[in-house]
This record gives sequence, structure tokens and C-alpha cells, in this order.
Amino acid sequence: MTLPSAGNPISLQQVNVELGNSGTSQINMNASAVRTLFDDASGQIAMSQGYGKANAQYISASGGTTSTSGGYKYHVFTSSGTFTVSSIGNAAGSNTLQYLVVAGGGGGGTAHGGGGGAGGYRTGSANSSAQGYSITIGAGGNGGGYLSSGSNGSNSSGFGLTSTGGGGGGGEGYNGNSGGSGGGASGGPDNKSGGSGTSGQGNSGGNRTNSYYSAGAGGGGASQSGTNQTGYGSSNGTAGGNGSQWLNGTYYAGGGGGGAWDYSGGSGGSGGGANGASGSQPYAPSASANTGGGGGGGRSLGYDGTRYGGGGGSGIVIVRYAIS
Repeated sequence: MTLPSAGNPISLQQVNVELGNSGTSQINMNASAVRTLFDDASGQIAMSQGYGKANAQYISASGGTTSTSGGYKYHVFTSSGTFTVSSIGNAAGSNTLQYLVVAGGGGGGTAHGGGGGAGGYRTGSANSSAQGYSITIGAGGNGGGYLSSGSNGSNSSGFGLTSTGGGGGGGEGYNGNSGGSGGGASGGPDNKSGGSGTSGQGNSGGNRTNSYYSAGAGGGGASQSGTNQTGYGSSNGTAGGNGSQWLNGTYYAGGGGGGAWDYSGGSGGSGGGANGASGSQPYAPSASANTGGGGGGGRSLGYDGTRYGGGGGSGIVIVRYAIS
């Protein structure tokens, strides 16, 4: 709130409410809080001195890498640490924390492997409290080795939320793993299923719906499932699911693209998801660090052991609050 503007009477009740007190509380006009509000250090206070004044107090905190933009301060955690609030602010200024918690993405599978699923994506808000908030950043999962699936990413946590690591993409002959978002199915043989996503955090990986060998399916992302693989034999990997855009305008938690049979790998989903390997790439790309993106699926061609899946991206936690 703000006290009335010039020409409008100011009541003691309004002063009390502005100070966060009950409107009927007894008020001492010589109290330091009143003098701060009226910007008068000594002497008699005239009610007209309060025109347009506000008792705005703002959150003060430390931890992570900080920046300011658009009237907000951001604290970005790319490794585990502590977010510490030293002043909680008030409703006239700011007393609300808004936060994002993204887990590590899953690694891609090898040998026309499925793309890794994105790490779980969760958001929330709460009134600030003068305390230290423990922050844990999950690592991305490893890409699959020879003929194996990618490993799941690790959980991230903060502010009472835990986001689940992304599911690894299926290696040759394997389904995708379940996770925050599920890993994509491998390219064969036989029909294979993408891993399931965790409710409220992500989506499923793409399925493979053909009884013969093909390229791999994309991993799931925060806002979209991985694309199913319906190709037969020589085929392109399918796309990973797109991630979600947070309040800072950046996308996180995109799924990894499926690995090619002998043509092109599937595209990674927006939000750090890696592309699947093409037929000429010995190693699939890894997801971008601190996005929770899924790793790309490995290619099919070649029997020299260089068909590995890409690693998943590590997670991230961001918190912001108004400063003006």
C-alpha cells in the first residue's frame, strides 16, 4: 500500500496499516518506524508529510551467482550451495520468492539409441523466511557405452521441492528409462517403449513402433513428449520434446534427439536438449550444462565401439525476488 496523495486526508488507521499493524492499534508518532515512513528524524510530524509515502522493504539475500533485470534480483545456482535470506522484506516492497528447480538430464543410449529424457522441471513461490535454504544440483547422466542405455540424471532440490533426474535413452534393444522426463526408445529390434515422465515435472520419451531396426526415438521434455519413431530400416532419429520457458525468458529441460540409423539424428528439444548423432558422427553430442537437457542418442553405423550416447546436462536452481 501507499499513503494517500496530496489533498487527501491521512488517518492514523492508514498509517498503522502501512506499517503492518492492525488499523486499530495504538500508535506513537515519535516511534522510529513512523519517523522513517514520514522521512522526519526529529520534531513534530505533520500528517501532510506522509503524502504518497510507502513503508516498502525488500528482501535481502545471498548465494549463487547474482544479477538484476526488470526490477528483479536473480540468484543462479549451477552447483550445490546455500541461499541465505537476511531480510524478509514486506508486502509493500517484496516478500515473495519465486524459484525454479531443474534436475540433471538423462544420457542418450548407444547404437541407434534413444535420446535422454530431460531432468524434472518444477517451479514454485513462497513468502521469504530469514534462514538458509539448502540447494542441491543434480548431475547429468552418462551416455550409454557399447550397446547400452544411457544412465539417469540425478535429482536437484531446493525450497522444499525435489525434481527427478531425467531417464536415460534406450540402447540397442532396450526401452527408455523413466525419470523426470522419460528417455526415448532404442531403434530396435522389435517394438520398444519410451520411459514415462514424472507427473508435474516432465513427459514421456518417444516409442518405437516397428518390428524391424530403425533409428532411435527422442527423449521427453518439460513441455512435450519425445517424438515416436515409426521409420523402418534406414531412417532419421526423431526429435526430443521441447522444454519450458521460465520467468527469466530462458528455456530449460529439453529432451535429447534420437540417434540415426544412417542418416540424420533427431533434433534436441528447446532447453538444452542435444541432437542425436548422425550416421557419420562417432559420438553423440552431450546436452548443454545447467539446463537439465537430455543427451543425444548414438548412431547405428559402425562396429568400432564409437557409437556412444551423449551425456545429459546438469541441473540448475534459480530464485528471484522484486527489488523495486
